[in-house]
Amino acid sequence: MQYPADGQSDGTATVQFPRPGFLASVFRDLGAEEEQEPGDAAAGRPGGGTAGDGPSGDGPAGGDPAGRGPTGAGPSDPDPVGPGRADHGTGHSGQSGPAEADQDEAVAAHARAAALTHHRTRTVQAEHDRLADLLRRAALPVSAMDFESQLRHYQPRPYPADGPAAAEDSEPRWEDYAPAEPPAADPDSGPSRRLLDSGYQRELAQARLTHQRALREWRTRRAEAGSPAADESRRAHEAAEEARARAVREYNESLEECRRAYRLAEPAAVESLLERALAAAETATQDLPAPCRAVFRPLTRTAVLDLDLPPLDLVPSLTGYRLDPDGDIRPVPRPPADRATDYLRLVARLALRALQAADAVDTDEILAGVVLNGWLRDPAAAEPLCLVSVDADRDALARTRLLPPGTPYEERDDEGVYADAEQDEALVRLRQLGAAVTPDPYDRAGVQPAARAGATVPAASDLSANEFAQLVRDLLTRGGIAQWSVRLRGPAGLVATGEGAPGTALPGRWVVWASRDTASVGAEQIETLAEAVGEESAERGLRLTTGRFTEEVLDLTAEESHRHIHLIDGDGVRELAHTHLGLPLATGG
Repeated sequence: MQYPADGQSDGTATVQFPRPGFLASVFRDLGAEEEQEPGDAAAGRPGGGTAGDGPSGDGPAGGDPAGRGPTGAGPSDPDPVGPGRADHGTGHSGQSGPAEADQDEAVAAHARAAALTHHRTRTVQAEHDRLADLLRRAALPVSAMDFESQLRHYQPRPYPADGPAAAEDSEPRWEDYAPAEPPAADPDSGPSRRLLDSGYQRELAQARLTHQRALREWRTRRAEAGSPAADESRRAHEAAEEARARAVREYNESLEECRRAYRLAEPAAVESLLERALAAAETATQDLPAPCRAVFRPLTRTAVLDLDLPPLDLVPSLTGYRLDPDGDIRPVPRPPADRATDYLRLVARLALRALQAADAVDTDEILAGVVLNGWLRDPAAAEPLCLVSVDADRDALARTRLLPPGTPYEERDDEGVYADAEQDEALVRLRQLGAAVTPDPYDRAGVQPAARAGATVPAASDLSANEFAQLVRDLLTRGGIAQWSVRLRGPAGLVATGEGAPGTALPGRWVVWASRDTASVGAEQIETLAEAVGEESAERGLRLTTGRFTEEVLDLTAEESHRHIHLIDGDGVRELAHTHLGLPLATGG
């Protein structure tokens, strides 16, 4: 076989014949005669001349133009092998030609492209593995950061001289150093026999030296214990311990003050506790910044959480790379629906984790509900985009397990790393809470926030649906209506029934229709409410709105047939909030 210059086979075989006369010289050296094979001359084989050619090669042989022997090479012969060699085999010369060099370079370029394709695909796979790890860690349960868990405890540290070593540092006794006496060979022999044992005597002498040394060291420590330097060290240790105890005591006292303020539903105390709990929940995914801020509204006892969502490019957009037959490296994009699903799965886990942290920390049940908005903050966009919004009351949070049971993240063989959005546990649980979720985050399709954490004093339009329902219930419960039962509830209002105790301002059975209306309420709605009062066998109806009533409605309710229908407009709602709750409600629809 003939190989090219780089040492690799080019896939072709080249037959190389020995130089003309080479075998003849070998046989001559061995003392044998060369046999002339028939047909050598006709075949034109090198070394084969006419029948009369001898092995000495005195005449021209093998087409040697110099007329010398086959083993000779003259100045005009640059190739000692002879020009006849190129006429045999495959016709290739001893060195690679331009065609072979081009072919080798093409093979090498293809190998380099294949290696680069593999490397890029491995990089994309690493991004997928990181996303799977984030999904797993984002679903880990969080520990409750309530007040009890934040209390500190003081454990005094003893002075080194008074520690366990000091308690054992009593005067060395000889009994602790004396060696055991050797057993007697004869039980009837006396102690004088054992004293004559040379081994025992050596042990006894060594023990006396050790005891004397320990006794001197003990006396030295006793003498140094009463020195001024030792007294100063003890005083410094005691001062440091007093400072530690005072710091723990002051921290616990401040924590108790915060707890009292929290139980009084003071916004600063509630927000401080919530944000500590939310920050503690992020420890499992510190490499994924997702800060969450909390605002507490005492009017409705609702916490509004603003969660910053991770960037969209966190989810890989490719499945890998492939090498085309023409040698081009081309990316293999993922289906857009799969990428959107993966991002929403991560968002759902982050939202559920924040809701769980807020619910777990509220051990005193100050919160009546939680509103969570997930915001995508793009530096290139003027305003952040809301991709998920949850409006959950306390009862809904208590009924819903916020995290998947058992293993937080489980990879199924038939789905690989990713699962369909309709089958993802976190997204299913989020939708059970009535969450609004964007259908496609990469298309920048936002959702309407359930409520905004804006002004300190909110208006009715700033409240979520659950907040408005809670506000109406609190106002009417304080007015005397008990046994509150919500029949219908939506973003714009609710319909409920209640019972007023005799002797209160609102006695009897009531049908309440409350809404946040920017437009004036017309007579049609009053007629509808009057029909509902009859169907519910109630005694009175209450139409509450944050807007206004038309003159037609005021005239209608003044009639005898509709005097059981009572009206409360926006000014009345604000007056009730100030009277019964002691909190203001801003004007606005």
